[in-house]
Amino acid sequence: QVQLVESGGGLVQSGGSLRLSCAASGRTFSSAAVGWFRQAPGKERDFVAGISSGGGSTNYADSVKGRFTISRDNAKNTVYLQMNSLKPEDTAVYYCAADWRRSGIPVDLYAYDYWGQGTQVTVAS
Repeated sequence: QVQLVESGGGLVQSGGSLRLSCAASGRTFSSAAVGWFRQAPGKERDFVAGISSGGGSTNYADSVKGRFTISRDNAKNTVYLQMNSLKPEDTAVYYCAADWRRSGIPVDLYAYDYWGQGTQVTVAS
């Protein structure tokens, strides 16, 4: 059974940094595209960043380009989201998701079959 577990969220001041981790078990993570999404209260779940199965391609939402970096360590079955220069509007629950069916990096949340439980990121102004 596939399980994704996020960690690394917390409270940080505006301008600070956090690194989120998404650890997978139950299936070969290296063959999955992985996306990070976030959902603020009362809002839809939005694509933040994604990485291809081999790690050679990445994709970012315009709102985080230049501030967030997604990477993966397939030996550790883990994908990371380094978040720098955080802003209050980055406050949300962050979810990782995996897709083993498609090539590329889906930005549509419905393309992903497996999801973690989410980790809260709060950026204080």
